[in-house]
Amino acid sequence: MPTQILMPALSPTMEEGTLARWMKKEGDVIEAGDVICEIETDKATMDFEAVDEGVLGRILVPDGTDGVKVNQPIGLLLEEGEDQSALDDAEAKAKNDSGGDDAPAPESGGGGEPAPAPAASSGQPAPAPSGPVQPAPPAPRTSDGARVFASPLARRLAAEAGLDLTGVKGSGPHGRIVRADVDKAKAEGPKPQAAPKAAETASAEAAAPAAPQTPAAPAKAVKAQLQPWQQYHEVPNSQMRKVIGRRLVEAKQTVPHFYLTIDCALDPLLDLRRQLNEKAPKEGAGAFKLSVNDLIVKAAAVALRRVPAANAVWTDEAILMLETVDVSVAVATDRGLITPIIRDADTKGLAAIAAETKDLAQRARDGKLKPEEFQGGGFSVSNLGMYGIREFSAIINPPQSCILAVGQGEQRPVVKDGALTIATMMSCTLSVDHRSVDGAVGAEYLAAFKAIVEDPLTLLL
Repeated sequence: MPTQILMPALSPTMEEGTLARWMKKEGDVIEAGDVICEIETDKATMDFEAVDEGVLGRILVPDGTDGVKVNQPIGLLLEEGEDQSALDDAEAKAKNDSGGDDAPAPESGGGGEPAPAPAASSGQPAPAPSGPVQPAPPAPRTSDGARVFASPLARRLAAEAGLDLTGVKGSGPHGRIVRADVDKAKAEGPKPQAAPKAAETASAEAAAPAAPQTPAAPAKAVKAQLQPWQQYHEVPNSQMRKVIGRRLVEAKQTVPHFYLTIDCALDPLLDLRRQLNEKAPKEGAGAFKLSVNDLIVKAAAVALRRVPAANAVWTDEAILMLETVDVSVAVATDRGLITPIIRDADTKGLAAIAAETKDLAQRARDGKLKPEEFQGGGFSVSNLGMYGIREFSAIINPPQSCILAVGQGEQRPVVKDGALTIATMMSCTLSVDHRSVDGAVGAEYLAAFKAIVEDPLTLLL
């Protein structure tokens, strides 16, 4: 019996994902460890490596299919001694394992032919069509421009039958139209044309009193608030964006935030950065260029080592005091915010932090981070100073207890030694989980951070 290739769970929060691209085609020999496809999760696009050897006999879920549930069969692997004749029964079993037509309609990824559908009476798979099948037409859209989500097979069958999918109700995941919905719509035939609105209203008023209004469905709530003259286009939520939304709501609803703000004189740190960059090698393996954020990450890590009570995680049973200083650095990407981690940041040199931060940020934007590179941090730094933001409050990233929001360094009038002068000042706001970190501890941490920023030579000790 061919081996099923299952949709993997590549992160703890992943429930479904998008099969972005197959790296192998049907008939290819696969060795253990080969990258067979790319999976878009709620955090990144990652390579999926094979754990078994064999021949890729059939692709059940084509490129670009979204909403693929974890552990749903996505392909079939032929073992030694098995041939193509074993695939039809295995595919029927894979459909049953994944919930039948509730899963995205499988198609062959090699010749462009759809996978054979089960026969209605015998339960055995029907033979695959002998001739080539045209590619699925593009996704249809409603009159207001909204996309109608349907599987490629459903779109193809609807096009062959001359069926308008905008009037078909989907029964697949998230309302996706699948083959069974198209078959049902064809069996019901075209719906009678609706009566004119005026006549329909008069008939309804004569027949019965007005029915109570029902609230709009949640998915249409935003549209209901728009006025008729407001134009828009829809941007479907990615898996990453959905998870970000859920976690932000969870954080604000369950974590008792409080906020502490402090102003730091930035001139000494800027001067140290300039000196180090002037002396840094410009080319070769040891070349580096420090950013202000690199020094802030290092200062935040050293401050955590000096005030370890701020390096904590809340649980109902106990407060977990972390023994390593792992700093998550917020990186904005086209798909949403992600926080790759600088491990043991308090013990690393500035050049190492600069190189690691640059590498992690680039791979975060490319969607190529590994799970261990963005999971498990103990403290976060979010810097919006480069966007001209003077001060802001960040949302804690559970289960962490603190996040440091860093604003812009700007020249301000300050009083120093009883005289008015100009200094480059930076406002930093610490968001704190009051369950695990008290106000005094948060204030002590910010005092330690300020002392390091204003006397940055201590970073070199």
